[in-house]
Amino acid sequence: MIMIRFKQNRTIFLFAYTLVFSGLLVCIGGNTGMAQEIETVDEAVAWLEKTSTRLIRESRRDMPNGISAFPPQVGIGYEAFWLRDYAYMLEGNISAFTDQELKDACRFFVDGIREDGAGVDCIKYDGTPIYMPGYGSMGTNPVTDGSPFTVEVAYYTYRKTQDKQLLLDIVDRLILTMNACPRNPANGLVHIDSETEWDRCPYGFTDTVRKKGDVFFSSLLFVRASRYLSELLDVFGRTDESQAWLKEAEQVQASILSTFWDEEQSLFRAATVQCREPDIWGSAFAVFLGIATKNQAIKIAEYFAHHYDEIVDKGQIRHTPGGVYWEVAGTRDQYQNGAYWATPAGWFVYTLDLADSELADHTILDLVRDMKQRNCPEWVFGNHAQLPGYNASASLPLAGIKTLLAHRKSAQ
Repeated sequence: MIMIRFKQNRTIFLFAYTLVFSGLLVCIGGNTGMAQEIETVDEAVAWLEKTSTRLIRESRRDMPNGISAFPPQVGIGYEAFWLRDYAYMLEGNISAFTDQELKDACRFFVDGIREDGAGVDCIKYDGTPIYMPGYGSMGTNPVTDGSPFTVEVAYYTYRKTQDKQLLLDIVDRLILTMNACPRNPANGLVHIDSETEWDRCPYGFTDTVRKKGDVFFSSLLFVRASRYLSELLDVFGRTDESQAWLKEAEQVQASILSTFWDEEQSLFRAATVQCREPDIWGSAFAVFLGIATKNQAIKIAEYFAHHYDEIVDKGQIRHTPGGVYWEVAGTRDQYQNGAYWATPAGWFVYTLDLADSELADHTILDLVRDMKQRNCPEWVFGNHAQLPGYNASASLPLAGIKTLLAHRKSAQ
């Protein structure tokens, strides 16, 4: 028996599907969860590495131009090559790709940069670049995270392949796209116009959330991309430009701290005008990037520990505090407005470890056991698991977990 669920999601229409045989639920490409239990964090990491690699390889599509695309999931779902999801695959598990696949995909996304510098949201398999989510239907202008994620893809690709000719060919396009990122000239923060009904979407994992004003998460992405661009410019001895981008990162970081931090909440807020709710994902990411101050990092970690049951379900994380929903977003307790995601779990446990190492390890084990049982869904809520075989769920947590383990080792 085949069950097909039809639902509008962050891009267009998403089909989640499962097969039921002999009364056993078997997710596509997955297992029944009846194998040996995961008992240690090392076993959890090994499982994530193996599973992430499997999902990445199983998601591969051959495009007409001969380039391999890696969509967000295995099977039917998001039917295009998404930039941010691909960047998260590279960040967590770049070893799953061949050097040729990396270089081809990098050029593919850089070639998608618009004449004015706008980075893509995704690119269709036929090569058509899409700049607004929902295949161009969401917002008037390009999504805010296209530019920084393009730089991230280039950075991870160069770091793995060491292909200087590729980098030489694209580095000025990377500068172009970073300069096109929409920003508040007064403070350098990534900005969504508050006078326009729907100017543009913010960070793609909240693209159904109608944030307005200066936006927190996309500003974090801009800081990291500026740092990466500085490193790439250093490869060619372009020291003055490199230092300028480092200075830009420092200035935006200062603006982030002075604009979004809420001392009473002990969290960063998501935006300055609309959808100002505290941002759980962003607060964890700010700690992971070293943007939050040491004092802020401790307060965020303690908040996570004290409110754990309100924001975590089986190791997966809400976007906002328990009982808090976005001011303007989709249906509550679904998708980006109250559901729980594995995607930010690495940042979360990295941060939580500052307050409670045992609880951080417990979170990792809960996460991996649940994903093993339900084959790495995109998001969950209660017994509902949406879109199994989701690459970011398996890949990205590895980056945060491995960084956490490395820090523990260095502190011994």
